[in-house]
Amino acid sequence: MRREPLEDLLVVVPGILGSRLAVDGREVWGASAGAVWQGIRTFAGSVKGLQLPKDLGDGHPGDGVVPVGLVPSLHALPGVWPLVDGYSDLLGWLERTFTLRRALPGARPDVPVNLVEFAYDWRLSCRYNARLLAGRVDEALGRWRASADHRAKAQVRLVCHSMGGLVGRYYVECLGGAEVVRQLITLGTPHRGSIGALGSLVNGHRIGGERLGVDLTDFGRSLPSSHQLIPDYACLEAPGGLRYPREIAGGLRGVAPLLLEDAGRFHAEIRAAALDRVRRGGTGGQCLPVVGVRQPTATSAVVEGERLRLIETIEGYDEGGDGRVPRFAAYPAELPMDDTTVRASFATHGAIKGHPGVLEDLYEWLAPAPRVYRGAVAAYPLSVRVPDYLTAGEPLPVQAEVAVERDGAEELSVQATVTGEGVSEQRTLGNLGGGRYAGAFPDLGPGAYRVAVHASRDHKDTAVTTLTLIGGDV
Repeated sequence: MRREPLEDLLVVVPGILGSRLAVDGREVWGASAGAVWQGIRTFAGSVKGLQLPKDLGDGHPGDGVVPVGLVPSLHALPGVWPLVDGYSDLLGWLERTFTLRRALPGARPDVPVNLVEFAYDWRLSCRYNARLLAGRVDEALGRWRASADHRAKAQVRLVCHSMGGLVGRYYVECLGGAEVVRQLITLGTPHRGSIGALGSLVNGHRIGGERLGVDLTDFGRSLPSSHQLIPDYACLEAPGGLRYPREIAGGLRGVAPLLLEDAGRFHAEIRAAALDRVRRGGTGGQCLPVVGVRQPTATSAVVEGERLRLIETIEGYDEGGDGRVPRFAAYPAELPMDDTTVRASFATHGAIKGHPGVLEDLYEWLAPAPRVYRGAVAAYPLSVRVPDYLTAGEPLPVQAEVAVERDGAEELSVQATVTGEGVSEQRTLGNLGGGRYAGAFPDLGPGAYRVAVHASRDHKDTAVTTLTLIGGDV
């Protein structure tokens, strides 16, 4: 297979939870492929030691935690962030498609490579990790440029998933990264935050029952990174109109006031620097977002006592998104909503970086070749709804709806496939009328599952994929 030439340095920056963490050589987060519950159990056993000091800010707790690589497979930490695909498939596709090479296991650290995995301690602030990213890029780019004469002017491409895009953005806009970064590609990045992150902080989460379970609420509330994911837009319903989280009198339960205030400054720093760069005509560090659309996505919320009730509309309007990040919140400040550089995807947040349509967008941006089109007629775009988490024994409900009005939308045969470790089941969803379809998968055991839905006349590669986790013992 012919690989497209790519002589720049490409750095993959994962999202929150996307880096494996270890203490004294013992891995505490990021279990082996397929072992989602094993990873959660391991982490739960160490969670008290991994909780951060109050109001840590941009510091490091000195607790011996070090990042040791990217998480390869499905992973989740209930109450912090929902189920997300690992990074093995993306890295493998990049290597097969472009002239990129990673460091081999056991290779000397001074061997030049141009595909770099940036693992980081996702508990800590995005500013702290952006400074580490700057050092890693400087070192890897210098080594790569010195490895051959024709690479002397190589630049950097950043491919960032979810919160990793905030780390990359701070490096590019506030730490001088625009001087060497040719492209900053963000996949489902909450540039303006995620109401789901705020909901996790306020409502908390417990894994398992009262006697044998573990409560991750205090851990999640200690993280500067979680606070930097709080919406940087007016998202809370109140008398007189929407309010920013920082404008709620008396604050919100579970939200550290100092971390919230600092998170506002973090986003303001990026926004001001990006707008100033564009005003001055700067072209370095161009941000190229892939934005999830049309999936059911919490966008605003109402305070009810000490809890938040999340709402999938904002001022009555259904913005949609990728199921975690609202559509408009995935746009960086300097790009208008009609900017043609932005790519829209029907992929869900947890599966966005492996969706075939998203890989086509990456190919177009990274390869010196014209875009590849599938054909004149696009597949029926569907929105999909499944629960993030279920208790073992509950049937898995799957709901799908045609997301764009098209002829024949009410007469589709819609296929749903559920796959997990040792499990692959397919069925046709029932037609509820009005372009809505639904069904259920009973008798699924504890574990992580991928749910793919597509119109039966369309190729399976066009399926919208989402992820769910069925509970087990902790």
